[in-house]
Amino acid sequence: MRQRVRNLSATLFLILILGTFYGTVPYYQNYFSSSTDFLGQEYSHWQVLLTTMLAYVVILSIFYLTEKSPRISKSIYCLRAIQRLMRSPKSILQTGLPFEERLGLLSILLKGFFIPLMVVWLFAHTGHMIEHGNKLAVALNQATIEWISLFNAHGFWFMFKVILFLDVLFFTVGYMIELPSLKNEIRSVDPTLMGWFVALASYPPFNGLTSSVFAGYTTDFPQFNDPILHIALNIFLLILMAFYTWASIALNLKASNLTHRGIIMHGPYRYIRHPAYTCKNLAWWIGVLPAVIAATETSITATLLAVGSMLGWSIIYILRALTEEDHLRSVDNEYDLYCQKVKYRFFPGII
Repeated sequence: MRQRVRNLSATLFLILILGTFYGTVPYYQNYFSSSTDFLGQEYSHWQVLLTTMLAYVVILSIFYLTEKSPRISKSIYCLRAIQRLMRSPKSILQTGLPFEERLGLLSILLKGFFIPLMVVWLFAHTGHMIEHGNKLAVALNQATIEWISLFNAHGFWFMFKVILFLDVLFFTVGYMIELPSLKNEIRSVDPTLMGWFVALASYPPFNGLTSSVFAGYTTDFPQFNDPILHIALNIFLLILMAFYTWASIALNLKASNLTHRGIIMHGPYRYIRHPAYTCKNLAWWIGVLPAVIAATETSITATLLAVGSMLGWSIIYILRALTEEDHLRSVDNEYDLYCQKVKYRFFPGII
């Protein structure tokens, strides 16, 4: 029982520290102050976070206090790592942390960063999905239907939000739940600055800086003058995003960034090693086409800026793929065996 209580106490203490951080840092105070309409009721994202974390604490308490064979938790190793860093930072910089303490520290940092984002995104996607779904159902029951207008107003957005809902759902659960019985324990977290840099460059608040460098010419729902081209390209974009989410579904409860939780060899991972990055970037390239078309009517410089913007984001994701592979290879030979079966990173038979 003593180990159970220690594990729970350490976890609750870290949740309190992280909650204090998010509640006092101005950026996050503003970021989570927005709200989402859910079934006709506006809910603040702070309300969503607080409610979710209270439920999470209850579930964690039940788990820790009833665990049959409790081990030292990652939370305890994290606190030990922090204590060691505070006592002798110079020594740690030279020799590094013991593996378990480093894993505990990086795992808590990872979860502490991503869980709040995933929770509010999941709630927002759910609210928007329900909203557009309801409006789509009402419109489909009308006597006359303007199909292109309906697609633009609700059809595209309903399908897009369903896709994002499923993607974020698996990542939210993947970050929040880690159990030996589910075979999704975090074996390793990428310890390199480059790995973290290119991963966090795609998430707030850091993506604001990335966007200021590469600008933001792409859009989720690109508009084209020709109606047939407009429908065709946006359906293709949805198909690409569906394949992107298929990769998240294949990861299942192992879904998370910067981690090694076992290699997945089914789903789209049977064909290429980075299906999510490939499909998401191809969807973004479709999203940037209107800006590129408009830029070609202005100047070569404007065209190069529009293309270069998307190229910069693609490079970020290429670097994410490469740093992930380096990390996975550094842990064991499981990833090398996978690479022998799946030889191509991004496009079957090409790259």
